[in-house]
Amino acid sequence: MDTAKWREPLSALLLLLVLTGLTGLAYPLGMTLLARTVFPDQAGGSLMLKNGEIVGSALVGQSFASPGYFHGRPSATSARPYDAAASSGSNLAPSNPALAAAVADRIAALRDAYGPDAAIPVDMVTASGSGLDPHVTPAGAHLQVPAVARARGLPEDVVRGLVDSRVEGRLWGFWGEARVNVLALNLALDDLGKASASPSPLDDAAGTR
Repeated sequence: MDTAKWREPLSALLLLLVLTGLTGLAYPLGMTLLARTVFPDQAGGSLMLKNGEIVGSALVGQSFASPGYFHGRPSATSARPYDAAASSGSNLAPSNPALAAAVADRIAALRDAYGPDAAIPVDMVTASGSGLDPHVTPAGAHLQVPAVARARGLPEDVVRGLVDSRVEGRLWGFWGEARVNVLALNLALDDLGKASASPSPLDDAAGTR
């Protein structure tokens, strides 16, 4: 048998198997094990619990219909708001008339809800690039304080203080902007022990979808 002509194909096959084992098995398994050891919460999806049940993730926004809860920014996912399986933005340019009309409609709706002189933060009328943003700006949360306090039968100062306690600063002190996680804020709101004026989406352990 002439083994010389098979040397290169066998070497190539052996190299393929070795690299497949290293990069396709050993590396991802090693990174998964490391992540679950060092960052177990993040590796598990940054899940959030209520009464021992999963109600969502700190990384994915949710829709809240009840007036007794804070609402997130608009979502442009196509199937339904905050659909993690269809993450997307509107892809409309700032000069697009459809975007301008959508923003105007959102401003009008918010001023109907919060008063004609309400200062509307830009994040409350524009969707994020992913459509899944779980945060609003502190200004976006403070805008909703009077309505949430009224629906909950709570003093505005108490609800405003809760918002302030949930403000997350810039990453490492300089990266990004201050923000408030809406789901975390609503869970803290429930912990105050006051029932919402409307059925609670968080009472469903499946989440608020």
